[in-house]
Amino acid sequence: MVFTDGGAKGNPGPGGWGVVIVNQGRVLELGGGAQSATNNQMELTSAIRALAALRDTRGPLAIYADSTYVIKGIREWIWAWRRRGWKTAEGADVMNRELWEQLSREVAARMTDPVEWHYVRGHSGIPGNERVDEIATAFALKQPIDLYDGPLIGYPLAILDLPDETSVPKRSPGSASSSSSSNSKRPAYSYLSVVDGQPMRHTTWADCERRVKGRSGARFKKTVDAADEAAILRAWRIDPRDL
Repeated sequence: MVFTDGGAKGNPGPGGWGVVIVNQGRVLELGGGAQSATNNQMELTSAIRALAALRDTRGPLAIYADSTYVIKGIREWIWAWRRRGWKTAEGADVMNRELWEQLSREVAARMTDPVEWHYVRGHSGIPGNERVDEIATAFALKQPIDLYDGPLIGYPLAILDLPDETSVPKRSPGSASSSSSSNSKRPAYSYLSVVDGQPMRHTTWADCERRVKGRSGARFKKTVDAADEAAILRAWRIDPRDL
């Protein structure tokens, strides 16, 4: 199981990518940066680096990413790009062709060991996604960060806490590709956290992050309205009246 993420401060600007790999009872974190890159370039790089690190590891592989660009590109768009000689439907050159070719080669090398791509909504409280975002941000900003390499039992995050729904969000014709769902663009109603079984509501992401950062098994999520907040709490088996 792998989480990947990448981003750039300025788009283009200083970039970073992060990877968390869970394999045979161990967790390995990877990260790196670039002097100047785009968000999409860093998203692609994170997937490439993850697959390269697992090149000699056999068996099915599940990759969780918040980039619809990467997921739809490698699943769908790349076949048409190749047929057209790496041109878009409008006849323009496909951007990031070299990275797409690298990613395609890594996937092809695992033809007998299938790769499943799963979409996760960014900044929605999924521990693995939040961690790779943290790694990518640290490398983009050239900030120090300790990367974990050790047993799963000693990993401080609930990395096996996965979303129930991982399909790419459906979009209306003509809508722009994005790495987040429509809810992630809506203003926050609240941020929820659960630490040691105790729920709490926060008005800002910074307050929520301070409470959960480094706490093993912590859960957190943005809500967009009262109904969304109640639904999330119930999914966590918490009575909304306990807030």
